Amino acid sequence: MLFFKANKAAFGRLACGAALLVLCACGNGDEAEIPVQVDGAAAATVNGDKIYVSDVELEAVARGLVPAGQPLDHKSTEYKTVLDQLVDQKLMAQEATRRGIDKESAAKRRLQMARERILGNLLVEDLVAREVTEDRIDKMYAEQVTLQQSNDEVSIAHILFDTEEEAQAVYDEIKVGASFESMARTHSKDTATRMENGDLGYVSPNEQPDPFPVMIADTPEGEISKPFKGADGWHILKVKDRRTRAPKTREEMRPEIVTFLTLNEISKILRELRTQATVQEGGPGVDSAPAAPISLDNGLMPDEDAAPEADQGSDL
Repeated sequence: MLFFKANKAAFGRLACGAALLVLCACGNGDEAEIPVQVDGAAAATVNGDKIYVSDVELEAVARGLVPAGQPLDHKSTEYKTVLDQLVDQKLMAQEATRRGIDKESAAKRRLQMARERILGNLLVEDLVAREVTEDRIDKMYAEQVTLQQSNDEVSIAHILFDTEEEAQAVYDEIKVGASFESMARTHSKDTATRMENGDLGYVSPNEQPDPFPVMIADTPEGEISKPFKGADGWHILKVKDRRTRAPKTREEMRPEIVTFLTLNEISKILRELRTQATVQEGGPGVDSAPAAPISLDNGLMPDEDAAPEADQGSDL
């Protein structure tokens, strides 16, 4: 997208750091807007510790098993699979605590890092909820449309109405099979185009009055738009042909816009925080003793005399 490419350099290092938070908190885009709600409904209780239904649903969305905002059927295979894995995770965590692993210095540092990462992700979610609004998404989409349709020529037709109710009634008829052309001849208040099936010919979208440029961009070729209000009344628009490639629709572009606006907000707050913070790099190590080797439950260690295996990459 032109706007994103033109502004990518403005973020620099801050955007790179912010992207790590976005990737952790947002996943593929829409997930940045998932409301995290911990309710009292328990999906399971493991040795007295609860796993909440909302935990299972949030984990399923994070793994891409269900779209954000779509309810997860508690009888589904996906729900059972995620719940089983969360039970296993809870059992492993309880056992680690029983063994005192969480008290080790290395474990404490890693738990602190995990806590900071989660808090950063919660900050991202808060920024998205407060700052990445539908109005801002609409505004950026309109800017994208203007840039991407600068050289477009699109054949369009329209039907003009006095009221929203009239427009909606005709729109509903067309959606169930009525001809757009016959509806234009019968109902359009535009006397100049009514007998021409509402045809406006090939136009440059950016030369049309608002909100025509956005509606043209958001309507696929051969389809009609939802009723919208213009300066002279209510319209239904039909995109008949395009001589250039159509811009993405608002729905298609929305995840990219959300990610861009989120990065923008994170970069802004990071600049403010870094300006106010005292950051010193380097310093003496905390632990003077070397890390102890990891042993197995049966007390066996890897055979030091055994020949090393071929490098197969990093183990997870």
